[in-house]
Amino acid sequence: MANTPYPQSYYAASANPVPERPQLQGDVETDVCIIGAGYTGLSSAMFLLEHGFKVTVLEAAKVGFGASGRNGGQIVNSYSRDIDVIERTVDPRQAQLLGQMAFEGGAIIRERIAKYQIQCDLKDGGVFAAITDKQMGHLEAQKRLWERYGHTQLELLDKRRMGEVVASDQYIGGMLDMSGGHIHPLNLALGEAAAVESLGGVIYEQSAAVRIDRGANPVVHTESGRVKARFVIVAGNAYLGNLVPELAAKSMPCGTQVITTEPLNEELARTLLPQDYCVEDCNYLLDYYRLSADKRLIFGGGVVYGARDPANIEAIIRPKMLKAFPQLKNVKIDYAWTGNFLLTLSRLPQVGRLGDNIYYSQGCSGHGVTYTHLAGKVLAEALRGQAERFDAFAGLPHYPFPGGQLLRTPLTALGAWYYSLRDKFGF
Repeated sequence: MANTPYPQSYYAASANPVPERPQLQGDVETDVCIIGAGYTGLSSAMFLLEHGFKVTVLEAAKVGFGASGRNGGQIVNSYSRDIDVIERTVDPRQAQLLGQMAFEGGAIIRERIAKYQIQCDLKDGGVFAAITDKQMGHLEAQKRLWERYGHTQLELLDKRRMGEVVASDQYIGGMLDMSGGHIHPLNLALGEAAAVESLGGVIYEQSAAVRIDRGANPVVHTESGRVKARFVIVAGNAYLGNLVPELAAKSMPCGTQVITTEPLNEELARTLLPQDYCVEDCNYLLDYYRLSADKRLIFGGGVVYGARDPANIEAIIRPKMLKAFPQLKNVKIDYAWTGNFLLTLSRLPQVGRLGDNIYYSQGCSGHGVTYTHLAGKVLAEALRGQAERFDAFAGLPHYPFPGGQLLRTPLTALGAWYYSLRDKFGF
């Protein structure tokens, strides 16, 4: 099997030391076989190991190779569709459970960082930036909604306060969430993998799952080995391919693009983001940015439906960065990369069980950093027989994309174009 390295990115270039991990050879028996060593798989593994399960993780490439090691690095609470949408969709008890869980992922991340002393540049504070009055009204409603579920670390920012937080004149206000924040996402994944191994878990890299034999004792096959397990957790998300066909129909991989500047001088960096918060705007196709530990601006945005890699990432994202920060016009871009996330039609995660012993979680729809850590806890609870929170997610309605695999990409892109026009003209 070919050795798949990390894609060229700032995160890969600044990663903590990475141990060599073996490829699976031969037959292994375990309690739980987890497919995918991103946040969902690693979080599941940690919670299961802490409760005495024997865990084996299969990773097609390297730990954090997919979205977990390439994302914007922002800790953002709730889901891609907020709790008010959930309240209109499901019964009150289910909505209550999902609302209570909407702020748990960030707490799990901080607990993991502290417990396992993970070096990943954690900074507190995330800002939602409003460009229009309509968006500001939405943030005011969002604050009331989140506070109803006990989430109180929030502050509305008027234009003056917003100017103290970010040196861009395109925002009329915003909302600061002090339980939000940012991290070096690949180093978080690498630290979690080390924690998994310290607890006795085994991670095989370059060991893509190619087939699952379902039944009372499922067997997961790789090119050169097999894992026989009591349970399987499918955590491949946008990088799962067609391993589980019934999961592929209701989701679509999408690409997002990120650029990273050269290191900025201390004064310029402090001027751009004086409190070192991360920022995302409120557009449907949103832009997001933050400073790295070595004072580079990491700026992401744009969505490519169907997850093709654009030819020139910098040409797509640099104009967005300069719109927010024209003062960076002479700054060099050192890194540009793309990564895939998995979109669902409802924009809510898909969680469930195939038969009695194959569990899955996927489709964070761009809100993966916090949700995946919660998903690991919820999946581990379900395997231990405590399924109430798992069932709250599993009961969310999901539909296939209209037009099937052939037409889902153009139809979704058309919808996104419509919403981006609405953002542009403020209606």
